[in-house]
Amino acid sequence: MLFELSDTKDVSENDLEETQEFHNASNDEMESKQKLVDTIKTQLEQEKEKVSSYEKKIQYLLADFENLKKRSEIDIQNRVNSITDGIVLKFLGIYDDFVRARDALSKQDVNTEGLDAILKNMDAFLVEFGVQSIDAVGEIFDPKIHEAISVKEDLTLDDNTIIAEFRKGYILKDRVIRPSLVEISKRN
Repeated sequence: MLFELSDTKDVSENDLEETQEFHNASNDEMESKQKLVDTIKTQLEQEKEKVSSYEKKIQYLLADFENLKKRSEIDIQNRVNSITDGIVLKFLGIYDDFVRARDALSKQDVNTEGLDAILKNMDAFLVEFGVQSIDAVGEIFDPKIHEAISVKEDLTLDDNTIIAEFRKGYILKDRVIRPSLVEISKRN
């Protein structure tokens, strides 16, 4: 039996050594695996930070793009308005010439039916494109739509009442393209 015990003892010591080696190997493997997991976690966090950084950059770029798009649309609309205003102003100069010609011919008792028909067509053209004349005589002076070129003393009227209009003013789609040239009253 002693022999058996010693064999058992040898087996037990061998088993113990193998178990310790297994544990040591397992611990080494576990430590290695843990280091690998820690490395992967670190890399994952770094990648998440990069993704977050890129997402922010994309958001800023999208916001910049939207701002650029809005600015471009506004710039284009302003340019279109500027060109349109210029064309309408040139047309109004021609229109004024026709009105002066009609008035001059009317004073000479000349038939102005042809000019009246042309002016009627021009009026329809202006209305079609949203051009409105500014009413001035009898109104209170508004520097946004009127331009005072003379002042006349009149005790019967309130200050800044428009007495006379020398040139008609016009508005195109809520923009004053030509202010009225007027004479205003003062109570001195």
